[in-house]
Amino acid sequence: MRDPENMVQVSALQPDYMGFIFYSKSKRFVGDEFVIPTGLSKSIKKVGVFVNETNERIQELMMLRQLDLAQLHGEESAEQCANLKASGFGVIKVFSIDEQFDFATVNPYKKVVDYFLFDTKGDGYGGTGQTFNWKQLNNYDQEIPFFLSGGLSNSNITDVVKLKGMNLHAVDVNSGVEIAPGLKDINKIKQLKQTLHPDF
Repeated sequence: MRDPENMVQVSALQPDYMGFIFYSKSKRFVGDEFVIPTGLSKSIKKVGVFVNETNERIQELMMLRQLDLAQLHGEESAEQCANLKASGFGVIKVFSIDEQFDFATVNPYKKVVDYFLFDTKGDGYGGTGQTFNWKQLNNYDQEIPFFLSGGLSNSNITDVVKLKGMNLHAVDVNSGVEIAPGLKDINKIKQLKQTLHPDF
């Protein structure tokens, strides 16, 4: 997110997390003048999204914007994750999933992250607006809790209940509840929350 008024509106719906993209090539890049408005609910954890950024720059932005977790969307090493975590920040490491993905890839990261995020593999970094084959998650050992991302919207969110036996921590919604890049549709989020609430 990046629009202050929209952030306040979404905050009123009490999401667990709110994300801000610090990758300049993203169409949702927050920009250099970005400010998080005061008055957001203290219960909402603020997540900075980074792609192949140095730890020094990540830490600088995390402290400047008072963020809680770093979501790493590039080829960041387990060592980089460990250094960030040792600095006191929460770490979410993203893995892009396709039919050929080997879940052994996540093993070196298990002791140095708080969560994994599984997203749909695309040509570049960031969301594709498409879901991946969730049956692939049967190949994951469920040891570390994960965020599910990739094309989630009110048209398919009911299917998430099929994953209840897994170590699913949260769903990451973006384009599926947007009016425009970075601008969320409050009614779509309300509908999605009402759909999920009975089961989560």
